[in-house]
Parts: sequence; C-alpha cells; structure tokens
Amino acid sequence: MTVAVYARYVNEKVLIALETVWKELRNINSDILLFGTLYHSLKQKLTDLPNTNLYSTAAELIGKTDYLFSIGGDGTILDTVTLVKDSGIPVLGINTGRLGFLSSVLPEQIPQAVDSIEKGHFSLDKRAMLRLETDKNIFGEVPYALNELSIHKKDSSSMIIIHTYLNGEYLNSYWADGIIIGTPTGSTGYSLSCGGPIISPHSGNFVITPIAPHNLNVRPIVVSDKHVISIEVEGRNPYFLASLDSRAVTIDSSIQLAVRRENFTFNLIRFDNDNFLQTLRNKLNWGLDARNW
Repeated sequence: MTVAVYARYVNEKVLIALETVWKELRNINSDILLFGTLYHSLKQKLTDLPNTNLYSTAAELIGKTDYLFSIGGDGTILDTVTLVKDSGIPVLGINTGRLGFLSSVLPEQIPQAVDSIEKGHFSLDKRAMLRLETDKNIFGEVPYALNELSIHKKDSSSMIIIHTYLNGEYLNSYWADGIIIGTPTGSTGYSLSCGGPIISPHSGNFVITPIAPHNLNVRPIVVSDKHVISIEVEGRNPYFLASLDSRAVTIDSSIQLAVRRENFTFNLIRFDNDNFLQTLRNKLNWGLDARNW
C-alpha cells in the first residue's frame, strides 16, 4: 500500500497528527510519499526526520498512489483536488482545523482509521464537482472545483452585474458584490455563510447564491446540475475576481463563463460511523437546546 501525505503547513496539531500517521503507516509497512513543501517545513522542526520519497505534482501520484491523507481543515482537502485530479485516488481528511465538514477523522482516531483502510473497511463518498468553461484557459489544467465557483467584485469597487442563464435561457441579472455557484459539497461553505441552503451531497443540484445583493427580494436558487449555467459580468470596473475553491484569478468582463457538472467525482474515504446527517448535527449543533450552550 502506498499513501501520499499532504498538509498546507506545520503547526503543533499538524505535527502531532503527522507523527501518528507516520507511526501507523510504518507499522503496516506502507510506502509513504510526502509533499515536497511539507517535507522542507518538517526539516526545520524535526532533527530526526525519516527518509521518505517526495512528490510535488499530480503526475508523481497518479497510478503510483493508493490513498492520499490530507492533514488540516476543509481548505486543505480542497487543495488536494489539484493533486488527485481525475484519478479517483481516495482522500482521507484528518481534521486539525476548525469546523471540518470534509475532514472527518480526528487525530486520536488515526490508528483506527489506518487499520480500517488496510482491511478495506470503508466506503467512498463520491462527491460531484463543477467545471468552468471559458473562451480562455484561465485555470490551466485544473478548471474544476469541489466547492464552488465564485465571482466577486475586485477590491472596494462598486457592485457588479452578473447576467445569468440556464441552458441559454435568461434567469436573472444579479446586482451584487458577486455570486456563488456551488455544488452540494460547497453548500456548507461560502454559500451557507451568504444565506444559501444546505443541499444533500448526492442530490444532483447546483445552488446559485448572490453575495450581498442590492435587491432584497433576490434569494438563492437550487437548480439541477444537468443545467449549464452561463454568466456574463459587467460593472464600472471591468476587472473582477473568479475563484474555483481557493484558487483565484483576475479576469475582465470580456470573458464569458459557463459552469457544468464535471464528469468525474472526488472520492472521500468514509467509515461506518461517519455520514452527512451526523456531520450536520455535530458541526451545527442541531437537536441541542441552545439555552444549555
């Protein structure tokens, strides 16, 4: 078994989790690949760092790795999208962050998680992704996202107007600071903080959520992910930000954008005691009497 390990940075929590992962994988004679930047950060903190193979790109993982362990928060999981791409490599999220909708394994659960993976006692939670299509290749080889595409005004400029179409049919013009087109996975992220609904992971939908709309009667809308959502943006400032998850570029109003469902999924490792409804209850404190908080 070969496991790639990824983390954005090294703090005390990440370091403890890494040491546990290292120990448990060595105990089962697993081969370990360590992200190059992470390795160099570890060298500054650990005097006795075991020899290991390194990787830096998706090409060094695909076809050579059985699993990828992401150590951090949900943002760290989003980073791994660019590493696994369309390979289907299962990703285990080890949560050393805060909320952790996607990173479900706590550091103290690592030994049990590694044991379950070695025995094949897990399932794959296949999460839908979206793909951004433009007349210019603005996101290179990774024009897709697990959470959302967001369009946002640049800096402190005035609001923008986002003309939105479903399969070529006019939907609405949003006068707002921006717009979010989110997957069910992304519905518990940026979209939720802007008033969007929570969507079940396998419901086959997108949610379109305006960011600080000028008209108060404009509300988020849920549409089928079989639709192609196309948008045109205009404003006093011809430049605005387009983001796929945590990757952002500045583009101008001459670029037309279209969003559709990607034809492959992102595979999260889940165990028997871990499911979406339980995560909602635990993370959002559903079913608890708020008077006792």
